[in-house]
Parts: sequence; C-alpha cells; structure tokens
Amino acid sequence: MRRICASTVGRGWTEWAGVGRSPGRWLASGLMDVLIHLFVGLHIIGIAALLGGFLTQMRAMGQGTARFVPAMLHGAATMLVTGVILVGLNQADDQEVDNIKIGVKLALLIVILGLVYVKRDDERVEKPLFGLVGLLTVANVFIAVLWT
Repeated sequence: MRRICASTVGRGWTEWAGVGRSPGRWLASGLMDVLIHLFVGLHIIGIAALLGGFLTQMRAMGQGTARFVPAMLHGAATMLVTGVILVGLNQADDQEVDNIKIGVKLALLIVILGLVYVKRDDERVEKPLFGLVGLLTVANVFIAVLWT
C-alpha cells in the first residue's frame, strides 16, 4: 500500500484519509486524539508541579528544613487523576496499554502521594524521606519515557 507522508507510517493511505470509515467514527477518533493530548498536557503540568515543588525545597533540604509544599500534593493528585483518565481514554480508543508499566507507575505515584499527604502539615520533613519523594518522582518520569 502506498504511503502519503511520514505521519502515516504504519497506516495505509485509505485509513489515513478516512476512506471506508463512517464520518461519525472519523470525527470521534479526532476528538479522542484531542482529549488524549489535552490530558497528556495536564499530566505533564502535574509532574511539573510535583517536581518543581521538590526542586524549590532542595536548598532547605540541605539545611534540614525542607517541607512538602502544597504544589507537590496538588501535582501528585493531578498526575493520579489524569493518568487514570489517560489509561481509560487510550483503552477506549483501542490503543494498546502496557498494564505492567502503568501498574509500576501507579504504585510509585501512590507511595509519593501517600508520603506527601501524610507529611503535608509537618514543618520539617526528614532528609531521607524528602529525598525519597524526589527519587521516586524522577524514577516515574524515566519509566514513562524509557520503558517502551
């Protein structure tokens, strides 16, 4: 089958052009893509809030006065909600989801969210505990990017 452009690699031109599909299915697929991209963006905003909150407390961690800021809690919660929605949208769009990868990422995020939630009101968080949250957050990012 002939290819139309680089963005259609893996798809025939008839699928790319929507030939043979009902207009409703073609439109629904486009809307699903927009929804998935919207929630990926929100998921990235969540990781930015979590990691940004951690990075702003690095100096305080060195001094032993680090604390979990509200941005970290809200970022982790945003990641959890948008991640669950993304899995559902991808499955609804008949895309393959790596359940083991998602399970590992979910487990790490639940640990992060639990630690941040429980210690959110403490004036100071111990260095190892604060560092663990940062390590798990970075691990979650690398799992998302490198695990294929």
